[in-house]
Amino acid sequence: MPYRRLPNTDNARIRSLKTAIEKMSASRDANIIKFDVISLETMLRNFENAQLMYKQSLEKQAAENRKLQKLVKNARLYVSHFIQVLNLCIARGEIKKDVRSFYNLEVDSQAVPDLATNEALLTWGEDIIKGENLRIQNGGAPIYNPTIARVNVAYSQFKDGYFTQRTFQSTTARHLETLSQQREDIDKALCSLWNQIEAFFADLESEEKLERCKDFGIIYYLRRSEKEPQEGEEEVPDDIPREKPKPGNIQLNFMYDDD
Repeated sequence: MPYRRLPNTDNARIRSLKTAIEKMSASRDANIIKFDVISLETMLRNFENAQLMYKQSLEKQAAENRKLQKLVKNARLYVSHFIQVLNLCIARGEIKKDVRSFYNLEVDSQAVPDLATNEALLTWGEDIIKGENLRIQNGGAPIYNPTIARVNVAYSQFKDGYFTQRTFQSTTARHLETLSQQREDIDKALCSLWNQIEAFFADLESEEKLERCKDFGIIYYLRRSEKEPQEGEEEVPDDIPREKPKPGNIQLNFMYDDD
């Protein structure tokens, strides 16, 4: 016996809503089903808009992230090289090792700090720039190749890109939250609607009831152990959760793809 299961992708939800709306708008049976078609149309329109906004935001975030990675690589190179040149100056006796404290570096260590994360690069870049300016203000000769001005340019570009990307991430997360909430609302609406449809056709023979319900967009699946699927039915493994047609039995699947 086929089992009913709610859509588990955004495009499947859209197809189910469109099918229900079209059938309820055109069928004389729809008058018996107590569900507001206009509210379903509004829900569908809002969901399609939310899906579009999320996809556009995600694509923009990905594009900006590719730009950011180039800025990260460049800033990390300049900050790392500056610290190495500082250590070489100290090793040659041109600068006293005590000046490392200006940069928040360990006085007796020649190690370059770990710059693997954006957050670490953000912190150390600022410390190095402030430290070099402070050393120069205290009478120290500027370090060249790279100069602190070149380091500052690379660091500033990275910093701007980093916080811009954080903004894009926040916007994408907000769109995803809206989309997730609408997924839940659609699943609840489909569950209620499908319950009414199945109840309306409950007196029909099994095969006829199944076909009439499928016409309204209800999705049915077969167990793997059951007979080969009829036309229009889909086979589903036994271990996939199924949603039986009982009021309030709602399975929420928050998945996004291009199904």
